[in-house]
Amino acid sequence: MKIDWAALGSVFGVSLAFTVGLVALFTLGVNGLSRREKAAAQGGSAGLAVTGAYVCFAACAAAVAYGIYLIVAKP
Repeated sequence: MKIDWAALGSVFGVSLAFTVGLVALFTLGVNGLSRREKAAAQGGSAGLAVTGAYVCFAACAAAVAYGIYLIVAKP
């Protein structure tokens, strides 16, 4: 049995990059929602932050759905 180390390293690198990117995107969404809480406590509005948070969460959901599609799709 021969292991293709280049392919294994490539899969590891891409998986790591997408995982870090997805976590960062989710973190931006949570941060946007926390800005809404801060603005509400101060009597202001944070419409742009909430919209950005929802966009981040939608992008996370789309990435997860696409990943599940890639796993389940039959060739």
